[in-house]
Amino acid sequence: MLITERTPTSQALKETRVIAILRAVDAARAGDVVGVLVENGIRCLELTLTTRGALDVVQTLARNLPNGIDLGVGTVLTVEDVQRCADAGARFVVSPTVVPEVVAAASARGLAAYPGALSPTEIQLAWEAGASAVKLFPGGALGPGYLKAIRAPLPDIPIIPTGGIDIASVRAWLDAGAYAVGLGSPLIGRALDGDGDLSALAERARAVLTEAAA
Repeated sequence: MLITERTPTSQALKETRVIAILRAVDAARAGDVVGVLVENGIRCLELTLTTRGALDVVQTLARNLPNGIDLGVGTVLTVEDVQRCADAGARFVVSPTVVPEVVAAASARGLAAYPGALSPTEIQLAWEAGASAVKLFPGGALGPGYLKAIRAPLPDIPIIPTGGIDIASVRAWLDAGAYAVGLGSPLIGRALDGDGDLSALAERARAVLTEAAA
């Protein structure tokens, strides 16, 4: 059954069309990285549950980040994960696959849900489950041409390509009909590591937003 009420995507995502994905062994440097990203215009941030300490960082950031910043959690696979993310202050959850119970739990807590899908059938099922938008994953393995082909029969489903999306291809994805794009290591680089260059991260953040606004 098609869900007619779903949690909308944030204004920040609508305006910037970029989600920064922070994934590392641990979240020790995540606060510093998020600070640089926000200072340089990134307003949608996803910390993955596979990063040790991610929810502790989300809880701290949720209290301290300025209004208008959209903070979420990735690799959310269970209803229990959703509850922990909501309690920590997340505003959206992202999954690599379509788990209807996760989408429903997110909606019940007022969180946007971005389940991952690859085929047209999976994308449609994700939307019917109540997704706020559908994560096309792994997008980089397919290319913008695949998204353009998907958009022809499914023009009304907002799709966010993620996984292997580099800065140089951001504009091509958006021109192909992407609602937004999610970037991990091509944007974050080694910034989450102890020796990561935060000034280079700032430059990449500005470059991504320039491509998205072109």
